[in-house]
Amino acid sequence: MRFLHTSDWHLGRRFHGEDLIDAQHKVLDHICDTARTEQVDALLVAGDIYDRAIPSLDAVRLFSRGLNQMASLGIPTIMISGNHDSAHRLGVGSSLLARAGVHLRTDPADAATPILLNSPTGTVAVYGVPYLEPTLVRTRLEAEAASHQAVLTSALDQIRADVATRPTDTRSVVLAHAFITGATGCKSERDISVGGVDHAPTSVFDGIDYVALGHLHGARQVNDRIHYSGSPLAYSFSETGHNKSLTLIDLPAGAAAPTVTRHALPAHLQLPLARLTGRLEDLLTDPAHEAHTKSWLHVTLTDTARPYEPMARLKQRFPHTLDLQHIPTAIPAQSTTSPTYSERLRGRGDLDITHDFITTVRGTQPNDEERSLLQEAIDNSRVSAQEKETV
Repeated sequence: MRFLHTSDWHLGRRFHGEDLIDAQHKVLDHICDTARTEQVDALLVAGDIYDRAIPSLDAVRLFSRGLNQMASLGIPTIMISGNHDSAHRLGVGSSLLARAGVHLRTDPADAATPILLNSPTGTVAVYGVPYLEPTLVRTRLEAEAASHQAVLTSALDQIRADVATRPTDTRSVVLAHAFITGATGCKSERDISVGGVDHAPTSVFDGIDYVALGHLHGARQVNDRIHYSGSPLAYSFSETGHNKSLTLIDLPAGAAAPTVTRHALPAHLQLPLARLTGRLEDLLTDPAHEAHTKSWLHVTLTDTARPYEPMARLKQRFPHTLDLQHIPTAIPAQSTTSPTYSERLRGRGDLDITHDFITTVRGTQPNDEERSLLQEAIDNSRVSAQEKETV
């Protein structure tokens, strides 16, 4: 039996202010086209359908359109809620959608109720485990502790108990949204450590034939039966260089491990991300950077002093400069001791303190003109304070 595994759509998300709805629209089209051309038996979506618990109207419209596309495939779609989703909102109408072949699993109480898929090689039971916030579901799942490991273990124990009631040749697939030990994340994933330990070991999935995971945005193999599909789009500059893909799973009969293939998204669907580092003048003049004039850029400036209006100047050559930081190459030597704030100020006048501030922030000391302006500002401040005291 063949599955297409995807996750972390984050519909409605923006990238440093850039609207991604059009890009997400094209990606959903590609997912449905791939499911059709690869003749898969089911589409698996492992959580974080939306980017926010209360999604934007554009995101809801896009999801509505996607639901119709998925229903028209003529194959089951199984999807779960992730930590970005509101399980209750996403699950509205789930019974009606199931009649159209779209099975939403957003309630932990339904985790051990499978969608049964039949084929000439046997039955596959697909279980959807929505994101489990430990403090909220511990009692319902009768977990030993308020941790991700404990609540996932309880949910999987119930699933294994259900699998045990099925014919012995029944194979099992589980969708889950979690951080599993042995995987590494990136900056665009929201921390899920609130409420308990933020990860769980692979052993919680013992006995399951394939585990379709969501939450991490990079496609990766945890072991031969546990895989993250990754997000179909990049959502932070930490994902620059990621080869975004969809995961195709061929699950054979018997106890053999599944065959997993990554289908890279076409280049025109991937966001044109790049990072540039260097002095501002070099970035503005070096012909080697001409290839990035249309890229979405994260720029790190290494000038000793912060240049004047760097973002405006960068955008003249690189209109899609979205993120800018300044890390000077020459940093003043730091003392081996760490004096307190009071110790640093003791015996120093206002002018000395403002000079130090300018030097620390900019990397160079104020010139004579700037010193005069600072002295004038300090004098005016003192006069203003004295006038208030005499009122």
